[in-house]
Amino acid sequence: MPPRVSHILETALYVADLDVSRAFYQRVFGFEVFGQDHRMCAFRVPGTGVLLLFQAGGSLQPGQTPGGVIPPHGGRGELHLCFAIPVAALDAWVSHLAAQKVPIESRVVQAFRGTSLYFRDPDGHSLEVASPGLWPNY
Repeated sequence: MPPRVSHILETALYVADLDVSRAFYQRVFGFEVFGQDHRMCAFRVPGTGVLLLFQAGGSLQPGQTPGGVIPPHGGRGELHLCFAIPVAALDAWVSHLAAQKVPIESRVVQAFRGTSLYFRDPDGHSLEVASPGLWPNY
């Protein structure tokens, strides 16, 4: 049996224009930037989560840090990311996305009765906010 994992700590997306994407995530989600340089931006996500935005191609070489070397990584295409929201916030999200001129691509009532709103970021990544009932464990 493998050792226990607590939760997903960080997720990364790869973007064409770091400044445009940083502004989008700050405007739409209100995420706080707590680390950035010319190739990446780190956002504090409520709870213990971290969202990393990397300039596309900017992390394909090992990254030297004072604590050691971060192995190279990258991603391509339209990736997917979902954020948990309380059920009471669903209508507020619909209004907020409309006010931010972010079109909702789809609204889905999921198998366990949660509701998901799907929309896109400037790079075409599929973003979702979902209320409890999306999965058996949420």
